[in-house]
Amino acid sequence: MTTEADSFPRRHARTQRFTLGAPRSFTVAPDGSRVVFLRSSSGTDRANALWVLDLAEGGERVAADPRVLLGGAEEHLPPEERARRERSREGGAGIVGYAADAAVELAAFALSGRLFTAELRAGTARELPVAGPVIDPRPSPDGRHVAYVAQGALRVVGAEGGGDRALAVPEAEGVAYGLAEFVAAEEMGRTRGFWWAPESDRLLVARADDTPVRRWWISDPAHPERDPHHMPYPAAGTPNADVRLFVVGLDGARTEVVWDRDRYPYLARVHWSAAGAPLLLVQSRDQRGQLFLAVDPESGTTRMVHADEDPIWLELFAGVPCWSPSGRLVRIADEGGARVLAVGDRPLTGAQLHVRAVLDVSDDDVLISASAGEEAAEAETGEVHVYRVNELGVERLSREPGVHSAVRAGGVTVLVSAALGRPGARVEVLREGDRGERGAPPAGGWRRVAVIPSYAEDPGLSPRVRLTQGGARRIPCAVLMPTDYPGDTPLPVLMDPYGGPHGQRVVAAHNAHLTSQWFADQGFAVVVADGRGTPGRSPAWEKAVHRDFTVSLDDQIEALQDLAKSHPLDLSRVAIRGWSYGGYLAALAVLRRPDVFHAGIAGAPVTDWRLYDTHYTERYLGDPVADPASYAHSSLVTDDGLAAPAGPHRPLMIVHGTADDNVVFAHSLRLSSALLAAGRPHEVLPLSGVTHMTPQEQVAENLLLLQVDFLKRALALDHTSAKAPESR
Repeated sequence: MTTEADSFPRRHARTQRFTLGAPRSFTVAPDGSRVVFLRSSSGTDRANALWVLDLAEGGERVAADPRVLLGGAEEHLPPEERARRERSREGGAGIVGYAADAAVELAAFALSGRLFTAELRAGTARELPVAGPVIDPRPSPDGRHVAYVAQGALRVVGAEGGGDRALAVPEAEGVAYGLAEFVAAEEMGRTRGFWWAPESDRLLVARADDTPVRRWWISDPAHPERDPHHMPYPAAGTPNADVRLFVVGLDGARTEVVWDRDRYPYLARVHWSAAGAPLLLVQSRDQRGQLFLAVDPESGTTRMVHADEDPIWLELFAGVPCWSPSGRLVRIADEGGARVLAVGDRPLTGAQLHVRAVLDVSDDDVLISASAGEEAAEAETGEVHVYRVNELGVERLSREPGVHSAVRAGGVTVLVSAALGRPGARVEVLREGDRGERGAPPAGGWRRVAVIPSYAEDPGLSPRVRLTQGGARRIPCAVLMPTDYPGDTPLPVLMDPYGGPHGQRVVAAHNAHLTSQWFADQGFAVVVADGRGTPGRSPAWEKAVHRDFTVSLDDQIEALQDLAKSHPLDLSRVAIRGWSYGGYLAALAVLRRPDVFHAGIAGAPVTDWRLYDTHYTERYLGDPVADPASYAHSSLVTDDGLAAPAGPHRPLMIVHGTADDNVVFAHSLRLSSALLAAGRPHEVLPLSGVTHMTPQEQVAENLLLLQVDFLKRALALDHTSAKAPESR
């Protein structure tokens, strides 16, 4: 029996949404002999260790245990590492990331700003005494050196610990070598700032100069004795960091890589493999134009391999661009109204698939993740599958309905599968059978050779979820009812969206709906709707929010009203909650459409898009100087945002972490001030010292409980409090 002290909110917080103890970050050796991964020891242990699965012997072993390596001491993270983890939404501890050499025999990682390596065959680990604090260590492909960043300098040390030296040192304050600048890490999915040559004799190194970027002060009002955090933040319409790229030899010699940086200032992707010259993807600031450039490492000159233009914007994708082993360009493109995989000049997929990422490229095929295209989307709502693609056709590797991803090398595939019917994710290690003719599927198919167990806790909660579609636009939706709901009376409704770019919520996976089910069990019918702008359907669907984020709200309303025709939804009692873009959407709902929504909870909302970063905001709303109307119409604090509609003012709870350096606390303060001036009721819940994530157990737990209390008060429901459990 679950006790109060083990309530869902507390367990959800303690287990970091039931992710602790689950294996992650897989690397397969090129000879298919072993799989390397991270996993903590239990569902409440934050400290990840480095593990090796030996496929020949069939057993797992720990290659590096952070508690042993630190002698039981507490971790102390340097500011640069804390910032990297915030950008990647990393809430774990211990070994949260690692890099391996080409043979996957040597791994490097940082703990408390110190450099460690692990011999993956022998299962031994040791510290290398180097200058620190160490950020993002990466072995050379031949395993003879480890490069890393310390105090903005790119350094290299021998794998045995000798010859530690700086290869590139910052010339001034605000300059850093080898680190991704803010918008690259936060918005482009580029978390790295240096890349080894396949021959291990030199590196490509990014130089980021934050001097042009405006400085913001992030303070903790609860601790006025502490100095504010001074950070560069490139708000929409303001200068970005100046990013350059250099080829740097192990002797420190450098050659600058040259391209038209005035026209294409964003360094979005870098790829360097033995299949071809270093490959760059650079974008224009408006993200309507991009170039694929091949680099001559000797001279630094570049030549154009391919160019793209789009009248709306060009999306970035994981795993591309890259070279195939035969030297052909692999990319994902929006062509013919579909998102397709192209190898060389030839698209290999069509409208049947919506390609999301490239997972691996071999001599015979390309492994991708994709969802069903526009026409087949209804039959596979919320599903993402793994496919192998070549000139002979498309074959799906993942079979069961759900959300799947994969890592592959040496004929071995690690398939990670989540489904609605079971908690967590299952990790299977598959080996390909004997191949038939070149490029054909293996004659024996795929054979499961191992399962990597998860130590994550069982949530003890099974979502009662129905995946469906709503409205004329066939908006993907998830509808959740209380576990013990008899189905005979209409229920108050809680809309629970993210609703914006890069934030798909309607997925065929059990754990994705746990919090929504907990809210349902408090007496609500919960509706999650992925309207236009969310990923996974078609390029046109995603780009429909161009110059107008408020269409996201239109789709929430359309889905709600259509679902009410077939579900017991009480439209006289409708609330909405969300975080980040979802928080923006919740506030927008109660301010713009009080005829539909009767209460809202806005967590860390973007209230004034002029305060959000360049690469994200300008992609969707344009330049705030050239397109001020787009910003005003989508804002919550301008005259457009606060224009009083007909109908009553609805209660709104605003929740925000005071230490948030992504959606800064100023967003909520400005909204509160504007609401106060307009005489609109609202509550503000500041989370002292909390960033855009809420990893603190007590904060995360009580945040759920306080939201339920607010919703019951605002909707005049039976106010049986979901009170917090007593401390043990």
